[in-house]
Amino acid sequence: MITKRIIPCLDVKDGKVVKGVNFDGLRDVASPVSLAQMYSDGGADELVFYDITASAEGRNLFTDVLCEVARSVFIPLTVGGGIRSTADFERVLSCGADKVSVNSGAIGNPAIVGEAAKKYGDQCVVISVDVRRVNGQFHVFAKGGRVDTGLDAIEWIKRCVGDGAGEVVVNSMDTDGVKKGFDIELLKKVCDTVKVPVIASGGAGCQQDFVDLFKQIPDIDAGLAASVFHFGEIKISDLKQTLYENGINVRR
Repeated sequence: MITKRIIPCLDVKDGKVVKGVNFDGLRDVASPVSLAQMYSDGGADELVFYDITASAEGRNLFTDVLCEVARSVFIPLTVGGGIRSTADFERVLSCGADKVSVNSGAIGNPAIVGEAAKKYGDQCVVISVDVRRVNGQFHVFAKGGRVDTGLDAIEWIKRCVGDGAGEVVVNSMDTDGVKKGFDIELLKKVCDTVKVPVIASGGAGCQQDFVDLFKQIPDIDAGLAASVFHFGEIKISDLKQTLYENGINVRR
């Protein structure tokens, strides 16, 4: 049985971890370095670091903060934000990242997925997709969730995996920060479409939401969350105990 992963997410803006609701109303949370250390020591399986305004502002990711975070953790680190070329992959990996997440950069330059996969290996390339329902259809959004691309999310994910993405992070904008559970409908569609690891993001509000995620979608690989971990509403060690008691295989 595959071990399910629990992954905290650091959304970083101007060197601070921030969190909002439905991608809006951002507020400061804490230093990314101190939070990263806490999660590394506290049982997290991996850590995701997003520079959430790099793409919208057309700049490179802040590497100084990233380097400090990478030195502070001893678990796999996935990094995204402002990734537009294989040179950006190189720069982020040289800062200590284990995997690189590409979102808007792949929409603007779809060839980047295949190029990076060939150069660094599929396992290094993570496609992150911000998805929102538009007239009953799942659309891909770009620029930190600001721009509706009109792309069908399921078809886009299928294409990226076909080009070499080794992992998918599905960010449901409809459930992000709402804390009423993961977007089961969307996640099931993705897991039915691709056979690479899929990470659920957006909607966790309590431990039961993670239990429901893994019970309802046995093929899902990981649950990612931010505010419930940042604000101490869920302690990762407690969550893993609850998952274990519910017959869900986790690293303890």
